[in-house]
Amino acid sequence: MKKDPNEATDFTSAVTPVDRIKFIIRKMGITQGDFARRVGIDPTNMSKHMNGKLKISEGLINKIVVNLGVSKRWLQDGTDVPFGKAGMANFDPDRPSSALPVAVPIYDIDVVAGTEELSKMFTDDRIIGHISMPRLKRHDVIVKVSGDSMMPVIAPGGYVAINPQNDNRNIFWGQIYVIVMDDYRLVKYLRKADSDDKVRLVSANPAYDDMIVNRDEIRGLYLVDAVINCELRC
Repeated sequence: MKKDPNEATDFTSAVTPVDRIKFIIRKMGITQGDFARRVGIDPTNMSKHMNGKLKISEGLINKIVVNLGVSKRWLQDGTDVPFGKAGMANFDPDRPSSALPVAVPIYDIDVVAGTEELSKMFTDDRIIGHISMPRLKRHDVIVKVSGDSMMPVIAPGGYVAINPQNDNRNIFWGQIYVIVMDDYRLVKYLRKADSDDKVRLVSANPAYDDMIVNRDEIRGLYLVDAVINCELRC
């Protein structure tokens, strides 16, 4: 593969902010699109920043600094080292990329409101932000859960990280799923029922009774990888 003549080979030869961003991407061993998602911007806009169609803004620099622990002085003008002691506490550029927190998109979607198939709803116009936390997976998405049927595990208005790929083939019994049916969507524990052609949907809140449904009535299953409860205070 032909080497990009504009790509810096080390941090001292990264003479422009674009060069320095390329250096970080290469050190992380990921694609430009993955880098964009980790710092919380749209990959298309990231491409425009990198090819000069959009300016490397203060906002973009701040996102990289906050999410990756990169020195702001180095990123802006090259007068520092890429990762100072404070930055290295949060990020080591030589660690495998799989060990680094990923920036996961948050969608303006309440998974228990409406009946539309979720896979059709994960569009860019519904993204309202990103969050980076340890253990979140590269392909996760974050959606809201209203109601109290999963209290205290999921607070009303809390969020869950799910894998957006519908998988009805393998069920991890006892785990929390988003269940899509013709007339509604639910968030429940999945447990075995008395027969193989049925499943038991169990709420965390004991005020709710279990539901028994036929497996062939389930149109989609999305495993919940993480629960994110937050409380906003003035």
